[in-house]
Amino acid sequence: MTMGDETPVTSLILAVLIRPILSQLERRDVVASQTLRAALTKAEQTHPGLTYDLVMGIMRKGEINVNMNESILRLQGAASDSDLIEYRLNRSEDAFQELNKKSAALKRILSRIPDEITDRKTFLETIKEIASAIKKLLDAVNEVVGFIPGTSGKQAVEQRKKEFVKYSKKFSTTLKEYFKEGQANAVFISALYLIHQTNQIMITVKNKCE
Repeated sequence: MTMGDETPVTSLILAVLIRPILSQLERRDVVASQTLRAALTKAEQTHPGLTYDLVMGIMRKGEINVNMNESILRLQGAASDSDLIEYRLNRSEDAFQELNKKSAALKRILSRIPDEITDRKTFLETIKEIASAIKKLLDAVNEVVGFIPGTSGKQAVEQRKKEFVKYSKKFSTTLKEYFKEGQANAVFISALYLIHQTNQIMITVKNKCE
């Protein structure tokens, strides 16, 4: 995998792994933390996937064997609003704040999958929660569309919504396959794609409205 690969792990590693570490550093050295945060954010924007390559390079050097899909999915649940700043809307209207809540809620539920997937009864309840959270997110997106100026802006958000629905269906298919074949990693990857698509909706709305 090289820089620029559009995979969910490469897009999430800065927000859910690196920034929380820098937030801890901030308690000891504010300037160093903010300097590193700004530099890594800029580097990632210029070369998408760079932070992934950096982390994987360190892990290979240390011969550390970790399932990154499972780890990043789990870490998503611990990331703070400040770590995920580019995926949050600043508009004060109820529709935008509701979309913030619904996107955060879906990602939080998805992040529980690694801890719950081995308990069939609990996991089945979680799947119901995910389905409900997906519907609520789509409803929230529909409410926001009315605030977006211009036809092209509305079309951009609608396109993101279609992509999200596509990956929601893939997630459902992956779950059915999991119950037949037991491939947990495929579920982790599919959940990460859903998180990535949720983030893409938020970025698009932000770009068109703020």
